[in-house]
Formats: sequence, structure tokens, C-alpha cells
Amino acid sequence: MQTFGERLRAAVAARGALCVGIDPHASLLRAWGLPDDPHGLAEFTRTVVSALADRVAVLKPQMAFFERFGSRGIAVLEEAVARARAAGALVLLDGKRGDVPSTVAGYADAYLSPSSPLRVDAVTAHPYLGVPSLVPLFDAARTHGGGVFVVCRTSNPEAAAVQQARTAEGPSVAQHVADEVARLNRESTPAEPGPGGAGGALGSFGVVVGATVEPGLDLSRLGGPVLAPGLGAQGATAADLRRVFGDQLDAVLPSYSREVLRAGPDPAALRAAADRALAACEAVRGSTATAR
Repeated sequence: MQTFGERLRAAVAARGALCVGIDPHASLLRAWGLPDDPHGLAEFTRTVVSALADRVAVLKPQMAFFERFGSRGIAVLEEAVARARAAGALVLLDGKRGDVPSTVAGYADAYLSPSSPLRVDAVTAHPYLGVPSLVPLFDAARTHGGGVFVVCRTSNPEAAAVQQARTAEGPSVAQHVADEVARLNRESTPAEPGPGGAGGALGSFGVVVGATVEPGLDLSRLGGPVLAPGLGAQGATAADLRRVFGDQLDAVLPSYSREVLRAGPDPAALRAAADRALAACEAVRGSTATAR
């Protein structure tokens, strides 16, 4: 069984470092000429998956936009996950779950167990009940070849009061989270990871760091991937990746959502928008890779 880190590295090598969100905002459904109901949700989601799942490394459904339609929305999500994975994309479910360990165990079963209809390749998680509260997710990921991206330093302005607060030991809360995830990768990765996972094995546990934040977070020992949202509609450009992540850029998975999605509903236009996003990111990363 390959680890998530191994599968992510292979997907990026084959398709380029790009994650595209599937975020069916009500405003996007209207812009596509679709009703804001389960039928519109299904049409939107199927179009995105059909257009992109065979060419981008990672698709990232945002759970909230499916949950708002109840069981019918979850059914659309289940179908999307299965179709995307069958087409070769890794699926990162953006639900940002976090709770006490007994509840986190339920999330682990829901999203990482092979028996679940919502099984995905990786999930996002909140650490603010303490990173150890997420142990059931980490354990399930190890067992089933999944991944976990832990929220660390996000782009929204409200986050700074918590994430930049200082712990009793001195580092910021965000740095503490990154250091805890680095420790988990060291314990879980067979080969010693290089800086940012650039050399040696890539760990299966990553962090979420917005592409609009100020630099200063030390990710040199992380040994796993960095999900970088905030590109496009949220204000960051591909050039910000170098500014924020510096020499850890090889470990970064840039994530676009509305910047690509608003090109729809034409599938060719969606593919072209994804190609442009990937080309911009790969130019910053110093690569000649293009979307397949």
C-alpha cells in the first residue's frame, strides 16, 4: 500500500502541482445559469469533475456547500468523490473537522475508512483542541494510506489573534502546530524526509498555510506537503508562493477555487483556466511542467 505522501508526489510529478477546489457557492451556481438546489449542485459538480479529474493532481470539494442540501447534497458528493478518484485525481475533502478524540474517530471512519462511501485520499482538520486530539485521524491515515492537512496559518484576518498568539514555550500557535505535524511525519515516514519533503520521502501529514500570509513560519522540518489556498479570488498570486514559502516551495500544493470555477460552465474553459493556474505556479516553481 502506497502512503498518501507517495501518491501525492507521483500525482504532482505526472500532472503538476495544482489543487482545484470544488466550491459550489450559490453565486457560482447562478453565474453558471443553474438553480441553487440539488439539481444545480449535481450539474455543477459533474461538470467540474468531468472537465478536470483526468488532468489535475488534486480536487478539493468543500464539504459545507454539499451539506447545505442535506442528504441529497451528500449523495452528489459521494458520486463526485468516486468519479474523481476513478479518473486519477486525488480527492482532498475540505471539512476542517476537529473535536475530542472519540468524535474524531467517527470522522476518521467517515472519510478515511475503505468501507465508507465518502472515503477520500485526504482530509483537512482543525487542531485547536490540541494536535493530539486528532490522533484517530492520523492513525486511520497510516492504516489506510490516507493524508491529513492540519490548519496552521490561514489567510482570513480573524485568524491572527489565535494563530499568531505565543505559547508558553515561546513559538506562535501556528509554529507549534507545524512542529507537531513535523514530529508526526518523522515518526511515520520510513525514510528521513528532506526539507519540506523535497528530498527523501514525503510524509502524509501536511499543514494548511494561506498564500496571502506574511512569511516567517518555519516549515523546514515539516517533511510533508503544504496546502496553500488563497490564490486567485482571495487575492494571492502565484508570485506570492515564493514570497511566503521561499525555499520550501517544492513541498507546496497551490490551491485555486473561484479563479478556475468561474470560467465555467464550458468544460474547455474550465480546463484552460486550470492550465493557466498551473502554468503560473510552475513558472514560479521553476518547472516547465504543463497541464496534461
